[in-house]
Parts: sequence; C-alpha cells; structure tokens
Amino acid sequence: MRASSTAQRTTSRNGHRPVAVPANDPAMLLARARNAAYAEAAKGNLGGGLGVLYDALQGEPMSHDLLSDMAALLLAAGRLEHAAAYADRALQARTQHGPSLYTLAFALSGLGQADRAIGVLTELQSGAGRDSLQAEAPELVPVAMIELERLKRARA
Repeated sequence: MRASSTAQRTTSRNGHRPVAVPANDPAMLLARARNAAYAEAAKGNLGGGLGVLYDALQGEPMSHDLLSDMAALLLAAGRLEHAAAYADRALQARTQHGPSLYTLAFALSGLGQADRAIGVLTELQSGAGRDSLQAEAPELVPVAMIELERLKRARA
C-alpha cells in the first residue's frame, strides 16, 4: 500500500510521471536557442535574434531547424541574399520543408529572381512541401499562393 501511495504522489494528474531532461541535452539547448532568438525578434531586436541563432549554429552547423529559423529572420530583416542562402542550406538538410521553401521563394522574389521564385512557389501548391507548410504555418499557404499568382501575372 505504501509504495502505491508514493507512486501516486509523484505521478501527475494525467497519470504520467514528469520526465527529467538533462540541462545539457542537445535538443533542449536547441529549443532554448530558437525560443531565445524569436523572443529577441518579437521585442524588435532582429539582430539579437540572429546573433543567438548564429551562436547556436556554431555548435550545430547542420541543424535544419536553426538554418530554417536563420533564413526566416534574415528574410524579416530584409537580408534577402543571406535568407536565400540559409533557406537553401536548410532545404539540403530537409527537402520539401514548407517554411524553408516559403522563405526561399520570397527571398528570390525580392531579389528579382521571379522564374526561380515561381518554381519554388509551385512546389508549395501540392505535395509534401504544401503539407509541411500547412502543418507548421497554415496562415502562410494563402500568402504563398497569392505571391505565385502575382509573379505569374507579372511575367505574362
């Protein structure tokens, strides 16, 4: 009986015991860096957010999540060439990642590379790229489709 009551005291309400994550767990450190970068950006400090991501990339240079986040913040900062480069690197690590395709397309569009941007946006019309964007940022799907139509009209 006593063991049962001890187990009940250390078990949460949903019946599961909390999992202790070591402070130096790579996934936890990555999540903290990403959260800190977006917190800085939300405060209007894009440079600080980019710095946090840059520092994190020094330890995890092939992290798809960090590369994708860096691309998105660079796009927001208007650093289009750098945004495109980081989005390309993120897509090398994980092809058909919708948010990375979105970032790449808008960076290319801003750089005047309409044909290439149309090609990337076309990948977001259906398939794995669209599914990924829909799952991670559904509000961006219609924005991508509007930009695709705008670029097609401008090209015609």
